[in-house]
Amino acid sequence: MNSKLRLVLASILLLAIPSIAAGYTLQIYGNANMDGVIDEQDLVALRGMIDGTIEPTDLADANMDGILDEYDLAKVEEIIRGDPTEIHLIDSTGRVVNIKTPVKRIVPLHMRHATAVIVLGGEDAIGGVDTTVHERELLFPHLKDTPSIGSTREPDIEAIIELDPDLVITFTHLGLQDQLDEKLPPNVALVRADLSRSDYLKEEMMKLGYIIGNRDAVEDYEIWYESYIGTVEDRVSTIPVEDRVTVLMERESPDRQPSVRWAYATDTGYTDLSDVAGGVNIAQSLISYHGDVESEWVMEQNPDVIIGLSYSGGYKVDDDLPLKAYRDAIMEAPGFEFVNAVKDGRVHIISGDFSLGPQMTIGTVVVAKWLYPDLFQDMDPELIHQEFLRDLMKVDYDLSNHGAFVYPPMD
Repeated sequence: MNSKLRLVLASILLLAIPSIAAGYTLQIYGNANMDGVIDEQDLVALRGMIDGTIEPTDLADANMDGILDEYDLAKVEEIIRGDPTEIHLIDSTGRVVNIKTPVKRIVPLHMRHATAVIVLGGEDAIGGVDTTVHERELLFPHLKDTPSIGSTREPDIEAIIELDPDLVITFTHLGLQDQLDEKLPPNVALVRADLSRSDYLKEEMMKLGYIIGNRDAVEDYEIWYESYIGTVEDRVSTIPVEDRVTVLMERESPDRQPSVRWAYATDTGYTDLSDVAGGVNIAQSLISYHGDVESEWVMEQNPDVIIGLSYSGGYKVDDDLPLKAYRDAIMEAPGFEFVNAVKDGRVHIISGDFSLGPQMTIGTVVVAKWLYPDLFQDMDPELIHQEFLRDLMKVDYDLSNHGAFVYPPMD
């Protein structure tokens, strides 16, 4: 994003959202005042902590030597300038991770992490990628010849070690086969971030941005994120609770019988899409996280909208027939002809490729538009998506010719 466009977006953002609070604490040591950024205010706070006029905070010890002194001030000044030699942070599992900077070689273990690195200006440092990246050549054209480290859930740890990375980025947990903590050498920093929850996405992106060190890219993403998420949150806040739309959030599951639906209820990025967009998730009253619910129960709840999550489309294909087939299966499920969502044609399919990860902002706008079309008629998710690809990922990916992200197509 060029400086002129950044200034325009920033001006629009300030007009639309008069007071932007981070809403999180940036979990990097040196963030003495515990807000969402490391800046001169942290130096002021840290000086007060050193001279005893301010109570020390958990993140004040920038160099983590157990003492608050001028060396911490020097470390914070380095971070503010953008040239630290080391960053200490708390990742999304609560682990303290020390990263030598600048990082010269990064191995992201999933397309979400690769997307984040690219958006934050670190594409040239990517030294290895997993199958989810190689399967999406149009989205990651500059990484098609990058060495493979296997799959996300079963990474080839020996291949990762041979690449000699400074930083590996992966999910908070990969399952029983997750041996990265035990097998990666001590000099390789392992940062875990899911990049899927609305409450943590921006903070995870900001942490990675501080590691990568491209401040313009970090600012561009922050402006882009806030401008759209802020709009959704502001508009949804005006909807009375009794007028909110009821939603079934389910996932494609061809191995299940039609009498059972795989529903998402709480504590996932997918349910966050509905929650942020002002939907009332009917499964919250029955289960936690996700699990099977009886189709008969869904009929009794009679949701206004049904949204199905699919991984059949996305950036890998240009054909939306798999998404259509999934929608048809919902529309034709026995007894669902009596459900309001089916009767009113408000059954929608969304791809996991762009509705989670750094692009989760786009997925949130899509769902908001499905739930409250009149309230969000002026927002065009495809234009926002194209803006993300062009300005933040800097990739020539034409959405009018490629990809399958929603079905039915949006107006």
